[in-house]
Amino acid sequence: MAQSNYSVSKAFAIALTISCLIVAASAGSFYDEMDITFGGEHAKILNGGQDLTLSLDQYSGAGFQSKNEYLFGRFDMQLKLVPGNSAGTVTTFYLSSQGAGHDEIDFEFLGNSTGNPYTVHTNVYSQGKGDKEQQFHLWFDPTAAFHTYTIVWNPQRIIFLIDNIPVRVFNNHETAGVPFPKSQPMRVYASLWNADDWATQGGRVKTDWTKAPFTASYRKFNANANRVGSYSKSTSSQNDNQAWSTQGLDAAGRKRIRWVQNKHMIYNYCDDKKRFSNGLPVECTRSRFL
Repeated sequence: MAQSNYSVSKAFAIALTISCLIVAASAGSFYDEMDITFGGEHAKILNGGQDLTLSLDQYSGAGFQSKNEYLFGRFDMQLKLVPGNSAGTVTTFYLSSQGAGHDEIDFEFLGNSTGNPYTVHTNVYSQGKGDKEQQFHLWFDPTAAFHTYTIVWNPQRIIFLIDNIPVRVFNNHETAGVPFPKSQPMRVYASLWNADDWATQGGRVKTDWTKAPFTASYRKFNANANRVGSYSKSTSSQNDNQAWSTQGLDAAGRKRIRWVQNKHMIYNYCDDKKRFSNGLPVECTRSRFL
């Protein structure tokens, strides 16, 4: 009888282990992590939840959002952007809270005519106020393969990374009166939509609808983050660390971000004295990596 009980217990333990492995393997599935927010059939979850495509035509774009809300964390998403003539299109991956005084951390990818580079547009909103844009041209073709775009958000700073290379840091300067997003939980959002009134060369180049549908692809979403709500705990596995909670730039990171900003930045609000004719924002004098 003891042997029989042992066999049953062992079988149960093996079954439980297999079950846990299945759950672990499905972590990051778009079925589990995301809800389609608009676009209907223009959003498709593929390959058992591992891939998600958004398409845009003259009738609709598409978008999705995370089921969970988060307060600080590291958020990774692999994207492959609309190929060919993508003028007028905007593909996004960002964090946002809700309401008039919302917080937001943006990656937006502004399409262009064939042969011309995408513009990577970044911005940070706190308490409903943004106007902190930096823009870059990439050092690779973002339509040819998937690349990883990352937002690290902790109480000290926000770091934007592309393929783990830092491109921007926005530090917490609350002591100087600069609002910083730190108290409003945010969801992850992504979308593909038409903005040909401004997105490409200031709106001078319009969307060519004869090229529709335009398609962007997403995969390998990962949130190593503090999830809030009814299950207020980290979404990380026990094997994950929370290095993001104090992450900054080491010497190698500072070297890389200087290279990106010297070679690939095309707009920095902190250099726009015409726009801020009454004086640059106070944080612009405090960190060169804003």
